[in-house]
Amino acid sequence: MNDNQLLRYSRHILLPQISYEGQEKLVNSHALIVGAGGLGSPVALYLAAAGVGTLTICDFDVVDLTNLQRQIIHTTQSVGINKAVSAQQTIYEINPEVAVKTIQQKSTEDEFVGLVAEADVVIDCSDNFATRYTLNRLCVRLKKPLVSGAAIGFEGQITVYDMRSSTSPCYHCLFPDNGEDTDLRCATNGVFAPLVGMIGTTQAAEALKLLMGIGESLQGRLLLLDALAMEWRTIKLRRDSACIVCGI
Repeated sequence: MNDNQLLRYSRHILLPQISYEGQEKLVNSHALIVGAGGLGSPVALYLAAAGVGTLTICDFDVVDLTNLQRQIIHTTQSVGINKAVSAQQTIYEINPEVAVKTIQQKSTEDEFVGLVAEADVVIDCSDNFATRYTLNRLCVRLKKPLVSGAAIGFEGQITVYDMRSSTSPCYHCLFPDNGEDTDLRCATNGVFAPLVGMIGTTQAAEALKLLMGIGESLQGRLLLLDALAMEWRTIKLRRDSACIVCGI
């Protein structure tokens, strides 16, 4: 790290659990963020501010005025701009030390293979099951840690699937693919603005811990948030031995 980086990240370096070695790991890390909306906004902002050296941001959508109620990486001036590009512009204002790659088209599974393979951690901030199942299959195959989050209405959830561990379940263990599209989207169901920030920042925290190899991840635990009652619940997860994606 150069002198400017040592100063920028000094409050991280002061933490004994992180120190110089942990911060250097972040600077040399590569995170893949799929989705630059409500969840992807705080994920991208905090990973960039924390000094993750390379971010790849995937989003084929453009910023709409209705997004601005919760997608805090975008501004009114961003309306009509591709979300990945808008996120890149904001990140460079916050931390020009970070390299940001943008994927502005809808990626196929074959295209995602290369993106996942290059990353040290994958953060799923998408809003549809097709993308979630695709990322899960690839992270299982390539043994990449996957930080998964979802939020709708006043309720959110987050967990970590890390197939580097023999005991970790995968997304399909928890939500088997029955071929039906039962997605709940903010456009038709609404979402409480701070909720996506709470889930997204938790995803960012989990991703940073995984990259540095510190603390205990949410692998094997699903956090559920009811923001209306402001209650967190934890559900323990187990790998499904009959899972067609990760089953032994």
